[in-house]
Amino acid sequence: MPVQEETNLYTYQDYLSWPDEERCELIGGRVYSMTPAPNTKHQRIALRLGSYLERAFRDKPCEPWMAPTDVILSDCDIVQPDLFVICNPEKVKDRGIEGAPDLVIEILSPATARKDRWEKKKLYEKAGVKEYILIDPDGAYAERYLLDQDGLFDKGEMFDKQETINLRSINEIDIPLVVIFGIEKQNG
Repeated sequence: MPVQEETNLYTYQDYLSWPDEERCELIGGRVYSMTPAPNTKHQRIALRLGSYLERAFRDKPCEPWMAPTDVILSDCDIVQPDLFVICNPEKVKDRGIEGAPDLVIEILSPATARKDRWEKKKLYEKAGVKEYILIDPDGAYAERYLLDQDGLFDKGEMFDKQETINLRSINEIDIPLVVIFGIEKQNG
């Protein structure tokens, strides 16, 4: 992966030329490395959440996806959200997803928390992501931001590990956080 210079912005064509083993994202033409790999707590939550969403959307028109899948929001904005849901099948192309997902879920890690809370949140808002959820594995809570009629995320809502998130961008789907954090397995 190239070294980022202050004045040099990268595009999707540059991104395609980099080695596959160097996972990165482009936000505003700036390179963000995705290494080191997420820790095991992050991956357990991603697996539980992915499995849960797969079952929840089985007979519904929307489709859940997991990283690493390129989400191409513009020529200079290519990201790989941990999990996301697409309700418009026309956005699904061979090279990845073209356009904003309806729902994006990022699982925070020490290496990515700042990027997820600031850069990616602004990017998803600008792109028109209807619902953005951050999962904090260490704090065992979630934050949810909804896009308002002015195209801006609201102030957000916090959910404790014992609560259930009702997805607002996609009707009739509830995510019980005890399942995602593995609490019922520990207690049962």
